[in-house]
Amino acid sequence: MKKIINFAEMAYVLGLIILALGVALMEKADLGISMVVAPAYLISLKVSFLTFGMAEYTLQAVLLVFVCLVLRQFKLSYCFSFVTAVIYGVILDGWIWSLRDVVAGTLSVRIPLYLLGMLLCAMGISLLFHTYLSPEVYELFVKEVSKKYHIDINKFKIAYDCTSCAVAIAMSYLFFHSLRGVGIGTVICALVNGIIIGQCSKFFEKYIDFSPKFPLAKYFE
Repeated sequence: MKKIINFAEMAYVLGLIILALGVALMEKADLGISMVVAPAYLISLKVSFLTFGMAEYTLQAVLLVFVCLVLRQFKLSYCFSFVTAVIYGVILDGWIWSLRDVVAGTLSVRIPLYLLGMLLCAMGISLLFHTYLSPEVYELFVKEVSKKYHIDINKFKIAYDCTSCAVAIAMSYLFFHSLRGVGIGTVICALVNGIIIGQCSKFFEKYIDFSPKFPLAKYFE
């Protein structure tokens, strides 16, 4: 089968849309949000004037500073990661609004929503890993740190996810003295998300050529 060619830019667009939809579905399922976005979700629950999407790009601005400190460097492309975070946050809020009337009152509905959401999140992240355009700061951290220190990106992603899960649990008890937004789904996602992303990448690479369509890559180096 002939590969789809010059897909780098489309991978960025589809990656953001699919990732945001996946997160919105997991939030609707209420079995535990993705561990990566759980801290931002908890902040949005604690701070009433922040939507989930707004909390996302606010937290990623802080994480971007941390990325620069860890890597001991700053690139203009890192700023585009924040732009990506803002775009993603707007799309996320849009999906949450679109799904507002979906009723997920029983496990027979919540479990399929959660599983579909987790798969879409993995697909979205995998697509973003394959584009030269700046990913969200979360993915930027995984991509750049694993590259700098020669760590397998999928293994580093699993470690990062588990760390995010632990931070989310600590924040939940600190803010609410109980588990909020963190559940069995969060733990499952932390353990298998990196594996699913790896499988998605293998599938995409089999059928898609992620070379750029436009000569813009030099601006994101």
